[in-house]
Amino acid sequence: MKVLVPVKRVVDYNVKIRVKADRSGVDIANVKMSMNPFDEIACEQAIRLKEAGVATEIIAVSAGEPKAQETLRTALAMGADRAILIESTDELQPLAVAKLLAAIVKKEDPQLVLMGKQAIDDDSNQTGQMLAALLGWPQATFVSRLTVADGQAEAGREVDEGIQTIAVKLPAVLTVDLRLNEPRYASLPNIMKAKKKPLDVVKPADLGVDVAPRLQYVQVEEPSARKAGVKVGSVQELVQKLKTEAGVL
Repeated sequence: MKVLVPVKRVVDYNVKIRVKADRSGVDIANVKMSMNPFDEIACEQAIRLKEAGVATEIIAVSAGEPKAQETLRTALAMGADRAILIESTDELQPLAVAKLLAAIVKKEDPQLVLMGKQAIDDDSNQTGQMLAALLGWPQATFVSRLTVADGQAEAGREVDEGIQTIAVKLPAVLTVDLRLNEPRYASLPNIMKAKKKPLDVVKPADLGVDVAPRLQYVQVEEPSARKAGVKVGSVQELVQKLKTEAGVL
């Protein structure tokens, strides 16, 4: 079974982001970048499927600037077999990425697409669902438990009421949640081996996909600063403040 794992290069989750002075977006100049944490979990799960003898090949794919090759090399060092970069300097919105991935899926013919439920930069949570719709494949989102056997995937989904278990026939698109696993660290020997693994570069035009933006960002602002808390002397004072200042009673 061939598994496709899309990975995205994002601002590292430890970095405190800054909004550009003109409020057109987030400033990523001279900022540490890394693989989207949800995609790391998807990559780890694909590797575990291969180690269990369920998967035979893992293909990591990313769309973006040439520097995204670093993210793909990380996936290769973790255990992916080969990688594909869809190189583009244009802004790639969720629908465009879904179309690019659909083109790669039709070319590579995987039986499973494992991807993060969302990217921590835009938090769109759209690409996986759009990809499944474009392919006409079944999907399971927010997966925190997974078993793949006998041509189907049994997935435990994180929902408001708890865990919802569903079964989908392969091929399918699965988007993973935080509690599915804990990604491994790439060892130094594997990092060196990753440099020799195949990494192909294609352009959106090669795939026949129009990546023109459909959405326009009007303005990006930082969240409002939280007000400092105060101590109250009694329950009556607390109730009064909740009524008059917080307006929640």
